[in-house]
Amino acid sequence: MTDTERTGEKRSTTYRLVTAAFGALFTLIAIAIVVVSELTVGVALAAVVIGILGLDAVISAYRNAPSLLARIGPLP
Repeated sequence: MTDTERTGEKRSTTYRLVTAAFGALFTLIAIAIVVVSELTVGVALAAVVIGILGLDAVISAYRNAPSLLARIGPLP
């Protein structure tokens, strides 16, 4: 059961497109990190985390569900 089915809340198309765009941006940043920098453990870990967050945002926009970043909320 998705979040939309539980709460009845439907996100707007603009919100979903912005979420997908940020997800694609994060995924591209992760790819750029891998291509441009030397692969050390820290760099690889950062690229994996950013890539996972980006892919999750794209998938969440497609499913009309909140992404991991949206669940964390606004950060200071």
